[in-house]
Amino acid sequence: MTRARARDGAAPRDGAAPRDGATLSSVQNAARLLKEFGTAEGSLGVTELARRLGLGKSTVHRLLATLTAERILEHDAATGTYRLGLMMWELGARVSVHRVLHDAATSVIEELRNATKETVQVAVLDGREVVYVERLESPHTLRMFGRVGHRMPAHCTSTGKVLVAHLPERRLAALLEGWRPEPKTDATICDPALLRAELERVRAQGWAENIGESELGVASVAAPVRNARGEVIAAVSVAGPTMRVNGDTLRRYFRASVIQAADAISDQLGWRPDRDRSGRGRGRAASIQPVAGERRPERRVRGAS
Repeated sequence: MTRARARDGAAPRDGAAPRDGATLSSVQNAARLLKEFGTAEGSLGVTELARRLGLGKSTVHRLLATLTAERILEHDAATGTYRLGLMMWELGARVSVHRVLHDAATSVIEELRNATKETVQVAVLDGREVVYVERLESPHTLRMFGRVGHRMPAHCTSTGKVLVAHLPERRLAALLEGWRPEPKTDATICDPALLRAELERVRAQGWAENIGESELGVASVAAPVRNARGEVIAAVSVAGPTMRVNGDTLRRYFRASVIQAADAISDQLGWRPDRDRSGRGRGRAASIQPVAGERRPERRVRGAS
């Protein structure tokens, strides 16, 4: 027992970060353990992992049991060994998708920001929230406050409504079941029946708007981004203060620019309109035209799209 404890407290091997007050040894050991599977040709057992990591077998067994319970690893009962689980594949695929999305969106959202002079964001869905994975700020002094990685409830943002509306029916039903959206403002749609109707309208028209639903004084419009199979994997939006982005300008000018940008990103990802099963059949993306109207620079406000 004493020997195992001494081994568990041993310094990390070459390539491991030093332990200090900013790290958790248990998490660090779990990360080191997972890295061993990246260098192994097949499955690994408790004894082999303990030898490689310089840890006691009891510690390694607890780490393996925890990671298996979280589907990060899989246990082969016949051989007693472990291998990487499907969750690792899912996480890796997600990182790959976001990297591809970044490459496809970068130049398009820059063009959209320059054309609209407003904040442009790209969001993905995570449960009942949206996560903003790309963002370009408006050049105006009065602009949105936010950052990449910021989360917002899906029901009160234009990007969120686009992403939820385009979920497959079974996933949509599961997400809506038991959901009691919280109001952000008096304009937030919280009633389940009204929210369902709004999502159906968004899916039919191919875009969504948010005028004061997430925050008073903020408006946005979003459109779906599709992969090569026509699946909606992200949404792109333009957002700003209602003094510049209001119901009239949003629908007359910004909507067309956002839809063009979403189609351009989708085109980069391999989507073609003739493969889109929605039946809308929009043509190939045109260049994004500048939005008419002069806007006065003011100050900075918070908001989400």
